[in-house]
Amino acid sequence: MGCDRNCGLIAGAVIGAVLAVFGGILMPVGDMLIEKTIKKQVVLEEGTIAFQNWVKTGTEVYRQFWIFDVQNPEEVVANSSKIKVKQRGPYTYRVRYLAKENITHDSESHTVSFVQPKGAIFEPSLSVGTENDTLTVLNLAVAAAPHLYPNAFVQVVLNSLIKKSKSSMFQRRTVREFLWGYTDPFLSLVPYPISTTVGVFYPYNNTADGVYTVFTGKDNISQVAIIDTYKGKRNLSYWPSYCDMINGTDGASFPPFVEKTRVLRFFSSDICRSIYAVFGADINLKGIPVYRFVLPSTAFASPVQNPDNHCFCTEKVISKNCTSYGVLDIGKCKEGKPVYISLPHFLHASPDIGEPIEGLSPNEDEHSTYLDVEPITGFTLQFAKRLQVNILVKPARKIEALKNLKRNYIVPVLWLNETGTIGDEKAEKFRKQVTGKINLLGLVEIILLSVGVVMFVAFMISYCACRS
Repeated sequence: MGCDRNCGLIAGAVIGAVLAVFGGILMPVGDMLIEKTIKKQVVLEEGTIAFQNWVKTGTEVYRQFWIFDVQNPEEVVANSSKIKVKQRGPYTYRVRYLAKENITHDSESHTVSFVQPKGAIFEPSLSVGTENDTLTVLNLAVAAAPHLYPNAFVQVVLNSLIKKSKSSMFQRRTVREFLWGYTDPFLSLVPYPISTTVGVFYPYNNTADGVYTVFTGKDNISQVAIIDTYKGKRNLSYWPSYCDMINGTDGASFPPFVEKTRVLRFFSSDICRSIYAVFGADINLKGIPVYRFVLPSTAFASPVQNPDNHCFCTEKVISKNCTSYGVLDIGKCKEGKPVYISLPHFLHASPDIGEPIEGLSPNEDEHSTYLDVEPITGFTLQFAKRLQVNILVKPARKIEALKNLKRNYIVPVLWLNETGTIGDEKAEKFRKQVTGKINLLGLVEIILLSVGVVMFVAFMISYCACRS
């Protein structure tokens, strides 16, 4: 009888040990299965989850605009006063709703090429007014004239055309005109062929961004979605991240198994440059654990603070010998126009940048850029891209509309917030297909390991007690 009891206790301990060992073995095996499945599903080829969402995003993406309405245009033109602005918005548009086109796979280089059509649909229910709201804004053509035509004689001619068209440094325009384009009266008088349509984002609708070529990740999962070329310009992401190179992905996804120490690099054609984000916080997004990566202040730092930004300092006067920070000159990719980008309300900019402007209130929560990335798949499930468009305006003695200016202005014209969040239906599907299975496997591993350890310890204690 005692022997049977001892044998039963030993058998129980053996079963517990087996369960514990099986649970321990299951952990690395489970991790291998997860890794294998993820690597298969994030490749950009027909039949994968990644490809389906890559061709046409199922997430609704909105671009909100806040336009700076100038309150004292006459004072600025006459006395070179500080520019008083009041932001008006949001004016909201739905974007990124069109599927990628001209998709071409190259099985030898494991790349896929495409173009991304552009379109914007106004959303009245998410806006403070209509597209016909009229604001006092910077005259883009007049402001750019002395930059594009620095010759004094040419400026005299341009001045006569500006006066004839009754144009000035500022103008009244509707939201639709200012954003998407209008026929400029000054440019319409220029006697030689030039484009007479002006707008902050003209042209946009019915145009395409591309051609992009990205790696599919078929042969190397660490390269999935990384841009190889954009409009013929090659990605050199394996080189140091200098500012005149195309680095990383388009921001919609990243190579899987993202770690908090990774720097996520992505390219934005809106600002003609690559940029990067660093880990900020752990976030729970609709039951899905994600890493929030934020755009650091160093991305807009001066070349003195961040040497990688050296090619965005194109002159010594405006930048105070390249020591000012917070704005980047992207005129080279805007046909020489004096366009500068920054974070909204000159967040993280040096005090001299915003000094000539009244009415700005930079706020980290409202004006910072972030991406919420699911670390296992590398998919971006939520994002907020926030940028401000500014125009450099300088005194011009030969142009009457600008001759009374006594200082240089980097004039904020608008800031945008482009956002997208995974929908409830897609979030539930993602939880079932990805996080749910991973959590279930992890739970089974823990239960087997825990039950095995408890059984082994319990039966061994009972056996020892019985023997004594």
